[in-house]
Amino acid sequence: MLNAEEFQKHDAVGLAELRASSQVSAVELLQSALQLADKLNPALNAIVYRDDEAALKTARRLDKDDEHGRLTGVPFLIKEVNAVAGWPHTRSMTLYRKQISETDSRVVQRYRSGGLVPFGSTNTPELCLTISTEHSLFGPCKNPHSHGHSAGGSSGGAAAAVAAGIVPAADASDGGGSIRVPAACCGLIGLKPSRGLTVVEPDMGSAWSGMSVSHVVTRSVRDSAAFLDLLKLDRADLFALPAADTPFFDHYERATGPLKIAFQTQSPDGSPLHPDCLQAAELAARQCESLGHHVEPVTLPINYQEIGQAMSTLIGIHVAQIVRPGLEQQELELDQANLSESARRMATRGFKSSAMDYLQALDVLKRTERQMAAFHQQYNLILSPVLTQPPVELGWLDMNSPDIREYARRYAAYSPFTALFNGTGQPSISLPLHKSESGLPIGVMFSAAWGQDLQLLQLANSLTPELVAVAAS
Repeated sequence: MLNAEEFQKHDAVGLAELRASSQVSAVELLQSALQLADKLNPALNAIVYRDDEAALKTARRLDKDDEHGRLTGVPFLIKEVNAVAGWPHTRSMTLYRKQISETDSRVVQRYRSGGLVPFGSTNTPELCLTISTEHSLFGPCKNPHSHGHSAGGSSGGAAAAVAAGIVPAADASDGGGSIRVPAACCGLIGLKPSRGLTVVEPDMGSAWSGMSVSHVVTRSVRDSAAFLDLLKLDRADLFALPAADTPFFDHYERATGPLKIAFQTQSPDGSPLHPDCLQAAELAARQCESLGHHVEPVTLPINYQEIGQAMSTLIGIHVAQIVRPGLEQQELELDQANLSESARRMATRGFKSSAMDYLQALDVLKRTERQMAAFHQQYNLILSPVLTQPPVELGWLDMNSPDIREYARRYAAYSPFTALFNGTGQPSISLPLHKSESGLPIGVMFSAAWGQDLQLLQLANSLTPELVAVAAS
């Protein structure tokens, strides 16, 4: 079995290569991850459920059958919002605290088909509705770089587990920033793929009408590429399929050629940028220029307030859609469901929304999507901060705050950049290119035209060629 230091030196592809060369078995890799989870998770609360026995059975089967693939045998964690047969599927809600999934979700099926070894599920905020993993059925998740600070959300547990080195990569999803924000907070690589590229559940509600997509948080660009190959669809499902005929893994190391990059130096809503976040973006801009790219300050031609309201309408409808079955089964009124104040208000809005509200919101998203497609006729990429300040302290962003207006103000001011690309379906990536004066990670975001996921991976590889170090937690 690898010791902790040796295990943490490798990304997912590297661990699978060690196994393929018979230097280690899948069982030994899993045992290393389990020991790290035993040691590190009590302080982090990143992992909220474990099934060691089932994972050991999977690992033994892979070793017995001598199965090999780019990711085969790698220990893995599933975001609790994704169903795993026989595991709790609560969405971090009291309403569903007793719910056990009967089947694997589609994304979990893909992970299993790739030979990964899931052994637990990761912490999320209630219903994945905020960007700090605190108000959860399982309690708050801590940032491995500083336990008093947020790990981000909603894939906060996934990011904390990867940053701490328990696993090299973990399942994540992004409906408004939920891959990129925790990646930024924890110093990881977090790619939100293009809408339609990766596997989704077979209904619009699970995909939040196309705003939410699945991928992973990782410590290497090549892992991000490998997982994208695993999760990408071969034919269109709920949404149009971007062209991706060749494997991402085979081409992520290739140079892009000169790119024209639009640089957002101001927050869309006028919120002040923390000097560390602005500096991180400026340093990234200079790094891009040193690689031969053209960087130009630009204000995006987008009505952020309009698209924000449209997205809020859609999310509220889908929150109501998720909550309704539990209310009906338990014969409860919404006020009896023990939801956070923020979730309760969103569900209330969703129950009151009409078909006209839904269609008008979709029209806004489609109009903005066309505006951004036109914008990308001039610019290949958009460079911006991920957040307007470094990771915030736990308690600062409380979705159950009695002052819900202040919560909403803080949320909007903290993360004004990410959600646009969920609305338009564009790929967007957070890269760990800087740290604050106090040593906290600062993420920088690049976003591309729909379908240009490879371009983002190639740029990321030129800017982040080395394996991201494990946090000293």
